[in-house]
Amino acid sequence: MDGIAIARALHVLAIVHWIGGVSLVTLVLLPAVARFSEPERRAALFEEIEGRFSSQAKASVTLAGLTGFYMTWELDGWYRFAEPAWWWMHAMVAVWALFTFVLFVAEPLFLHEWFRRRAARDAAGTFALVIRGHRVLLALAAITILGAVSGGHGYFF
Repeated sequence: MDGIAIARALHVLAIVHWIGGVSLVTLVLLPAVARFSEPERRAALFEEIEGRFSSQAKASVTLAGLTGFYMTWELDGWYRFAEPAWWWMHAMVAVWALFTFVLFVAEPLFLHEWFRRRAARDAAGTFALVIRGHRVLLALAAITILGAVSGGHGYFF
């Protein structure tokens, strides 16, 4: 197996783990927490559960970024960023950059503290905001995956 094939396989594995985890949190865990816990306990329970996935997500996001960069470099695919048909290349970088910022910058520097303070003032509203945010991120990721897989197989929207 050559380097590109290995990188592609690792890239897909990283994406499946990362976005699969986001999907589980968004579509299963958040609704369960909302349904089975009182509003004042939701934020803490959510942070406790999601905290277990954070380090895994950091590893997957890092692997996705490294393998994506490697494949673009090795295939000399930079021209794709200049052509509208390859819009999903921009989308992949944007989704990756957004999650990288949240996981490596926002969460450790200010997001957790902001979340706790806001939840103390408005538990239900804060949790609703978290659910909406996760849904938006998951939708962006799903559109990107649809575009990337389709485009990678020659079908351009």
